[in-house]
Amino acid sequence: MENDWHLLGPIENFQRAAVTEVKAKHVTLAITWQNGKFGAISGVCNHVGGPLGQGHLDGEYVVCPWHHWKFHCRTGLGEPGYEEDAVPSHAVKVEAGNLYVQVEPLTLRSKKPHAPHPLSRPIQREPGPVRVVGISTTVMDRDHPRYSTSEALLEVALDHAQSALGCEARLLRLNDLQIRNCEGYYSKSARACTWPCSITQMDKQDQMEQVYEALVHWADVVLLATPIRWGASSSLYYRMAERLNCVQNQVTIRDTVLIRNKVAGFIITGGQDNVQDVAGHLLGFFSELGFTFPQFPYIAHSRGWSAEDMERNVLHVQHSEELRRGARELVRRQVEFAQVLLGQRAAEERTERGGRKAHRLDIEQG
Repeated sequence: MENDWHLLGPIENFQRAAVTEVKAKHVTLAITWQNGKFGAISGVCNHVGGPLGQGHLDGEYVVCPWHHWKFHCRTGLGEPGYEEDAVPSHAVKVEAGNLYVQVEPLTLRSKKPHAPHPLSRPIQREPGPVRVVGISTTVMDRDHPRYSTSEALLEVALDHAQSALGCEARLLRLNDLQIRNCEGYYSKSARACTWPCSITQMDKQDQMEQVYEALVHWADVVLLATPIRWGASSSLYYRMAERLNCVQNQVTIRDTVLIRNKVAGFIITGGQDNVQDVAGHLLGFFSELGFTFPQFPYIAHSRGWSAEDMERNVLHVQHSEELRRGARELVRRQVEFAQVLLGQRAAEERTERGGRKAHRLDIEQG
């Protein structure tokens, strides 16, 4: 019927760009101009609702600007191999120099069933001893590894956690993992930065998943070791930190806290000084993720700005029983604090279960 057509405006307004975002009544659309033909599909991507009308054309496919999903500019079907993922398509016509669209779609949205990503499972701590993960952020030549003072002290701490404190312990060397740089989805929109990370969902070769698994699902205690590089943490640390934005962003956009009742501590070493600044950044960042800290949550070693004889710095750490004792004491403080938090959580869960049981009894007894 003629009344079904909605006036969008002069056709010139939609010939200036390959893709134009418009509102037709209550519907957001992506209007396309390609090979002399107009098309109209939903402006809302199937993935996480990205704005297709702000995307671009790749041949006959509209590319979502958020995560690059593709849909045919006139049929709405997904790209070849993904046709079951389709967005609604809409009829268009040109009349008297104006473009019209039908608000009611010609075809409906369809979503191919996708198995949930393993990281998206509910966060539930399994029974067992305190779990400690150590993260080494030292960068080195994999074929010719060198001695890392921060990693050496981290290994002392992890060994003590396992042998003396009865913990489970794991070491993650970021240098051994293939981790893609953050690609700035958050800069497009807060909602474009997803959990699990968009890169992790798209790239099976990306190994940041191991870090997410350890921090969100496995560990009670996280010990991060970093050298000082020009007064800051290592470049690998910053690569990891940028990718952890998706964890913190869940608090911002969904009020979902992924990190609860977890403890963090740090080992900071370097030939240069600036220990307090590096520690301050680490404490601030990990607190934003949701981690908590006991008293004295880091140990550090530096011989100062002018100590350029790095071989002596390495020898000092290799032979320093004081630093090894510091590493053991650090992990002891972290583990004891984690035990307190785990005890509190267990008590809270018992109280909740008791409350639910009492509520059921009240209902049954009427």
